[in-house]
Amino acid sequence: MIKKSKIQHPTFNIHPIYDVCIIGGGPAGLMAAGTAGKGGFVSPKRNREGGCRVLLIEKNEELGKKLLMTGGGRCNITNLEPDKQKFMSNFGKKKDFLYTPFSVFDSEDTVRFFNSLGIKTKVEENFRVFPESDNSLDILESLIRFARNNNVEFKLGAEVAGFDREEYQGQKLGKIKSVLLKNGTMISAKSFILTSGGKSHPETGSTGDGFVWLKKIGHKVIDSNPALVPIKTKEKWINELAGVSLQDVGISVWSLDHSLDKQSEELRSDLNFQKVFKRQGKVLFTHEGLSGPAILNMSKDVGELLSYGNEVKISLDFFSGIGLDVIQEKFKKIFEDNKNKKVKNLVFKEVPAKIFEKVLELTGVDGEWNINQIMKEERVMILEKLRKFDFTVEKLLGFDKSIVSSGGLDLKEVDFKTMQSKLYENLYFAGDILDFDRQSGGFSLQLCWTTGYVAGKNAGGIE
Repeated sequence: MIKKSKIQHPTFNIHPIYDVCIIGGGPAGLMAAGTAGKGGFVSPKRNREGGCRVLLIEKNEELGKKLLMTGGGRCNITNLEPDKQKFMSNFGKKKDFLYTPFSVFDSEDTVRFFNSLGIKTKVEENFRVFPESDNSLDILESLIRFARNNNVEFKLGAEVAGFDREEYQGQKLGKIKSVLLKNGTMISAKSFILTSGGKSHPETGSTGDGFVWLKKIGHKVIDSNPALVPIKTKEKWINELAGVSLQDVGISVWSLDHSLDKQSEELRSDLNFQKVFKRQGKVLFTHEGLSGPAILNMSKDVGELLSYGNEVKISLDFFSGIGLDVIQEKFKKIFEDNKNKKVKNLVFKEVPAKIFEKVLELTGVDGEWNINQIMKEERVMILEKLRKFDFTVEKLLGFDKSIVSSGGLDLKEVDFKTMQSKLYENLYFAGDILDFDRQSGGFSLQLCWTTGYVAGKNAGGIE
């Protein structure tokens, strides 16, 4: 259930022309709006008395619907990874585009910004930053207040149809004259910031509308696909493990080349699957398959393997990082120390009880047997299954389950010093409309804060 803000929005007033018009009321849009209206968070200078006249247009009746869902409703606002190169690596091959905007507004600026709005923050594992309240609604309401206190006007429930423009010709940049709403209203402004998002969670209004408008005015848009998305497995029994989470488990991804004869059981044996990569991290079992930060962060790579027609498996190792000799001795000792107990009562701190029950079932070991009845071969089978707990990938889930989507506006058509279009002199961009891949852990929202701030600052003509 999506929480709603009780903050009353300023009424929509008609101006002959706005200084800045923002399309999209998510995190990037709210940051851009408040920044343009205030005259900048870091730099207090304004380009005119009273700041800019700013209008934010949102197709939903409420602002920030997707923001309320982030971090499981807790809102992972940023990441304070101290190693800057490691931080930037979370944006993949396109990270070089972001060095300039992050030099203007980075994750430390984000924490200071929200602290200045009265939000107390805390740092959790892997440098992830959350509000102390663990409530995403607090973040949304602080952003709405930030915008409202800086005279931003809101027009909610307003669907945009596209832009009215003067086309670019040769070396001369084009110019956006106004935004056309589906009800026929034309809204004019000196500058426009597009923050309409990608395609993930379309129920929140992120349906890729901005990509359609951009294509119509000549911008190049890279096709979108679900990214940071849970994985559906072919094993139906996985729903018995729904809700079980693993904090630090080894994860290996295996691929069977599509060129092999898939009808041949000999060729399809585990011996012919090649390990493609290995990760370590948190995993969550769902009714359909696997999720959790580690799975989400590798989902794009898994999707690429599937796109080649390969058969893909994911295996979990509950004793990752422990040598085989060590774990064999540990296993032997546990069995010897508990020889008068039933097998189902064995406890391994690394293995949740539900998973151990399923391992016994898959290996054909009856949990009601006494441990002293277990043969060495059966003990070995249990250990092997715990070190390679296999699942066959059926597919990645869709946009409705995706945290973010890949694809978007071609980054080569954006000046990242200002977030300005290279085709239109008064059009700017921020947030998920841009074609960036990123890991989970606060990096998606940081992209919104940074690009939203830079776009708002420059669209408003702030020095």
